[in-house]
Amino acid sequence: MMKQQKIQQSISNQSGFTLMEVLIVVVILSILAVAVVPQFLDAPDKARQARAQADVKNIETALSMYKLDNIQYPSTSQGLQALVQKPSGRPEAKNWKPGGYLKQLPDDPWGNPYQYLNPGNHSDVDIYSLGADGQPGGDGLNKDIGNW
Repeated sequence: MMKQQKIQQSISNQSGFTLMEVLIVVVILSILAVAVVPQFLDAPDKARQARAQADVKNIETALSMYKLDNIQYPSTSQGLQALVQKPSGRPEAKNWKPGGYLKQLPDDPWGNPYQYLNPGNHSDVDIYSLGADGQPGGDGLNKDIGNW
């Protein structure tokens, strides 16, 4: 019986959090969430833009190797596919490397094909993604990402 009394006494001596303490913790967590969450929401979009820039650089490198072997870049009509399969038409790819210059052409992070223009508007050749909206121009996420 003495043991039961001690257990009941120790249970009654324990106290929980007051409503005020719980509300203060909820407010602090809300403030932290408002400050931190938006930074993490931007991360996937920034990662897509970084991947597009890296893809453009890789394609540009493959085009440079193509030009070293074949004297000139593929035409706009031959397109970037000339890096994967030997192109037909002009200019002729006389020294096209067996196996190609890329294993496959990547799509941009938004699922659209990369664009190619020879001669380019910004450099010898333009390689670019049309951004998140898939339309020329734009700002922010919709901005074109290219080798210029």
